[in-house]
Amino acid sequence: MKKILGSLLAVCALVAASAAGAAQPAAVVKNYADIAQANYEDALAGAQKLQLAVAQLLKAPGPDALQAARQAWIDARVPYQQTEAFRFGNPIVDAWEGGVNAWPLDEGMIDYVDASYGTDSDLNAYYVVNVIANPQLKISGKTVDASQITPELLRDVLHEADGNEANVATGYHAVEFLLWGQDLNGTGPAPAGATGSPQARHAGNRPYTDFDLANCTGGNCDRRARYLQVVTQMLVDDLKEMVSYWQPGGKAREAVQADAKTGLVAMLTGLGSLSYGELAGERIKLGLILHDSEEEHDCFSDNTHNAHYYNQVGMMNVYLGRYERTEGGAIEGPSVSDLVRTVDPALDEEMRARLQSTQAAMEVMRDRARNIETYDQMIAQGNAEGNAVIQAIVDQLVAQTRTIERVITALDLGGVQIEGSDSLDAPGAVFQ
Repeated sequence: MKKILGSLLAVCALVAASAAGAAQPAAVVKNYADIAQANYEDALAGAQKLQLAVAQLLKAPGPDALQAARQAWIDARVPYQQTEAFRFGNPIVDAWEGGVNAWPLDEGMIDYVDASYGTDSDLNAYYVVNVIANPQLKISGKTVDASQITPELLRDVLHEADGNEANVATGYHAVEFLLWGQDLNGTGPAPAGATGSPQARHAGNRPYTDFDLANCTGGNCDRRARYLQVVTQMLVDDLKEMVSYWQPGGKAREAVQADAKTGLVAMLTGLGSLSYGELAGERIKLGLILHDSEEEHDCFSDNTHNAHYYNQVGMMNVYLGRYERTEGGAIEGPSVSDLVRTVDPALDEEMRARLQSTQAAMEVMRDRARNIETYDQMIAQGNAEGNAVIQAIVDQLVAQTRTIERVITALDLGGVQIEGSDSLDAPGAVFQ
């Protein structure tokens, strides 16, 4: 009876607020779709700038051109990582995302790797297939002509070959690997003599000559250049597709705006699942449990501190109904926060405080990565101080999720299912 009464009171409060001119659920959902469209447009613009930098690198390989392409990749991640708040609750986005941001990847499928990588894996038959070096491949028992590196080869044949998610052939992280190469530093110190920021000293160190047809290192520079060109174009094309899905009449916008409650369920599912199962669990706690640099999100570039930070910014965008565009200006309108404040002002204050506390913990990590040590060094075994910085983020994300669950109850959104993670819910299972 108490639960029914609480739901009725929540509905009555929202109806009364609507009559008084306060935020209405349909308007909140529309603003959410407007923010999604703008955010994906910025991600597309970032990818297009990356594409221009890649084209310059391939036209005139050199250290400055390689650094410019790497910086363009890092810049492109800022808007994209914020879009991940639109996953989980939107099946259209979730189905598309695997070709764009899948990780971690077994890089030996794409290109040459260091001898320390090994020559085979019980978990992946294509662990070192090296498509760049081999114009003919054996995939699923069949001979595949890989003489031409095409979108069809990468997407339809190689990406997740044999259903193995480690066979990542497309998306941001394939581009990242090609620009940086393997990060061979693990969780240890940077190489002697390395200069620059902790990130620059500790990341992968592929030479620009890997793309120089006249002074080729690593072999197969023509095919490596072609792979980078194709996979970057695919990233741009995929983001164009997602932008179209969120434009007026697009299928993602139509789906989320078809019914206000359905839209709110999508919004809160995205917030809860990214906050808990995905970010706190799979992306952060798992790496901390294993003390494994392979479990960091942007592992080749050592950009993970920014990837996590902008995931949190994306969640704040959704709850607060405001997105700061890359080129200035903001999209702002009715928000989940407005709805919660109508029903339970104290809960809205709590939710806002939780978001800010998590962001503050992220900022501690980001400052440390910029000035002291990289993210993979922070999760190293025996690094008590670094581990504590990362654990503090996990703790804040979990607390944030608990408040999101209370928001879901206050708004009577019974259809929300938040994804879990063994790393949080059954840590012992990680080692099985």
